[in-house]
Amino acid sequence: MAQPPYDPYGYGSNDPYAPQPYSQPPVQHHYYGGAAPVSRGTNGMATAAMVLGLVGIVSCGTTSILAIIFGHVAQSQIKRTHEEGQGMATAGLILGYIVTGLWLIVWVFYIWLWAIVFGSAASTSTTY
Repeated sequence: MAQPPYDPYGYGSNDPYAPQPYSQPPVQHHYYGGAAPVSRGTNGMATAAMVLGLVGIVSCGTTSILAIIFGHVAQSQIKRTHEEGQGMATAGLILGYIVTGLWLIVWVFYIWLWAIVFGSAASTSTTY
C-alpha cells in the first residue's frame, strides 16, 4: 500500500498538473423581490420650529412666536404625510411656549420697574 505524499499546507497533491477533485461554484442568490426602503425625509417646518425656538432665547422671544406657529403647522403636516420630525416639532413647540412665557415675564417686570421709577419721580414734587 502506497502512502500519499506529505502535504504540509493541505493543498492536496504536490503535482500542479494532477487532476483536482471537482467542486461546484458557490451558489449566488439574486433577490429581485423589492427595492430598498425609501427614507421619508424630515419635515422642514419641524426643523424650522426647533431652530426658531432655540434662537428665540437670544432674540428677546421674537422668533419663539414663529416657532409656535411652525411647530403646529409641522405637526399637522407630519400627521398627513407621515414624514419624520415629530420630535423636532414638539421640541420647537415646547421651546417656543417656554421662551415666549419667560420673555413676557421679563418684559412685564421691565415695564413695571420703569413705571415704579417714573411714577415715584412724578409723585414726589418739591416746591421751593
